[in-house]
Amino acid sequence: MHPLIDDLDEFTDSQLQEKVVTLKKRYFSTMNPDVQSQITLLIDTYQWELEKRDRDKKKSQKPDNDLDNLINVS
Repeated sequence: MHPLIDDLDEFTDSQLQEKVVTLKKRYFSTMNPDVQSQITLLIDTYQWELEKRDRDKKKSQKPDNDLDNLINVS
């Protein structure tokens, strides 16, 4: 996670995707390796958040038919 990003909950999924697209354009427009490194950190952070949200959505929609609930370990 990028150290200067506080809370990603205030952004919608589309806003995060838009940020990723914009940052990818900026990444290729600069030749400074330090700036590219920071942009990469930002892109990774936004993509990680999008993936996390997607997993949470799938988890909430998934029926609770796992084998974990069938196995009683005592």
